[in-house]
Amino acid sequence: MQRGAIILATVAALGLAAASARALESEDWPQWRGPFATGVAPGGDPPLNWSETENVRWKVPIPGNGSASPVVWGDHVFVLTAVPAGEGEGGPGFFARLRNRFVGTTGAGDQFAYTILAIDRHSGSVEWEQVAVIAQPHEGRHNTNSWASASAVTDGEVVCAFFGSRGLYCYDMNGEPLWDRDFGDMRIRLGFGEGASPVLYRDAIFLVWDHQGPSFITALDKRTGAERWRVDRDEETAWTTPLVVEHDGQAQVVTSATDRIRSYSAETGALLWEGEGVTENAIPSPVAGDGVVYLMSGYRGNRLYAVDLARARGDISGSDAIVWSHDRDTPYVPSPVLHDGILYFTKSNSGILSAHDAATGGRLYGPERLAGIREIYSSPVVANDRLYITGRDGTTVVLATGPELQVLAINRLDEPIDASAAIVGDEIYLRSQQSLYCLAAD
Repeated sequence: MQRGAIILATVAALGLAAASARALESEDWPQWRGPFATGVAPGGDPPLNWSETENVRWKVPIPGNGSASPVVWGDHVFVLTAVPAGEGEGGPGFFARLRNRFVGTTGAGDQFAYTILAIDRHSGSVEWEQVAVIAQPHEGRHNTNSWASASAVTDGEVVCAFFGSRGLYCYDMNGEPLWDRDFGDMRIRLGFGEGASPVLYRDAIFLVWDHQGPSFITALDKRTGAERWRVDRDEETAWTTPLVVEHDGQAQVVTSATDRIRSYSAETGALLWEGEGVTENAIPSPVAGDGVVYLMSGYRGNRLYAVDLARARGDISGSDAIVWSHDRDTPYVPSPVLHDGILYFTKSNSGILSAHDAATGGRLYGPERLAGIREIYSSPVVANDRLYITGRDGTTVVLATGPELQVLAINRLDEPIDASAAIVGDEIYLRSQQSLYCLAAD
């Protein structure tokens, strides 16, 4: 059997379809959390060790401000950013400035050019650049957030850049504009800023718009931007990216949020099942495998659900559809990674790692503190039976996957990193606050 067919058979067995067959065959990283939406790079083999002077294929500056993770298709890496474009009108008043200081937020006083960059994988040169819109944010952001936090998404036919309240913009692979949509302004809890990414499945784009106003989930035609369906949601602010899974011949869109966890028909938007929500400030995105979807968060509490898709119908609260649950050491910002039947996740925003048997919930190890990492916003990734965990100061700890904790390497870069890594082939892409690194063995 050809290698591509083996990968496709594996995905079918997992019931996971968050990327096209072409993405899986070519081992691209087409979206937030990779081709499987699990944080795993199929066939990836990036270096074990690197530094500012070792195994750096190239390093290029990224202008402006953004913590969007890079996505990769073919010869291109796509990165979103917000570049300062002059002073805006007015600015935060006295009480807004006082609130910003108290809760750790930054006001929205300047204009920004919301930009997508297509970077050549081989040289690091900018192949094309499009400014989607120049605008002043309508409200501020957390000091650790950015003005461009959502990741792009592509399937090799279109590439879409989502800038939240500044709109969704879709281009062909040469950077020619196809369409754009404006959904209005989000009102984010405490002015912490936006961050959920879109998901592209077959010929539809799915967006979750949870905020301190009328919330909804919508499906758009990828070629025209026409809205196929929209469903209202009784939710406050969340930053979770939805997950598309296939089960029993039907694609469903799974969402995690504070009030309820829910799954919708990808075709019609009909509610398939729902259950008790996770914690406040829901951020981690769900992952799925072997017919089970895992939803979790860890702000002002800890909650993890493992939901059996074969049993999930209607209200699953307290039912046997929840095959196991966990109430300790779950992540606040980072999403989990699922690989070979093991679910890995960090505690809150700290470098404390746990590994659980995905089928039973049994703890394999953890919580274990990782040397060299104090705080983490990026989500772990896996390639070649290695688990890569990157801290905010630019340190990446590499561990062996499996039921025992084994540290293989500790690598340090000079620039802080909040974006999650992308892995394709022998390359790992790390987007720092100033640059994009392509790391590969010499």
